[in-house]
Amino acid sequence: MAKRKIEVENAVSPGHVQSVDADKYEATRDAYMSVLIREAPGMTPAEIKSALTPKLSQDLFPGGATAGWWAKCVQLDLEAKGIIVRGPGSPVRLRKA
Repeated sequence: MAKRKIEVENAVSPGHVQSVDADKYEATRDAYMSVLIREAPGMTPAEIKSALTPKLSQDLFPGGATAGWWAKCVQLDLEAKGIIVRGPGSPVRLRKA
């Protein structure tokens, strides 16, 4: 049986769309949104990854494998869709829109 796919956008490369595994994307997105805060200044990508990894299914992400890649994939897609926003300055800080 073929894996279900979902198309994601990329905030860094507008107009670029990529097909990814829908189950892994949705699991990561749900975990991402459950840990991300709305208040400024937001969270760094490292803080987000650290908080979401324990929430991921061991079946999809054994030992947290590839959690960082999926967190970045979700981040760029949600940024492109305006669901999350990047704060000014450095380091990168993200929060719910």
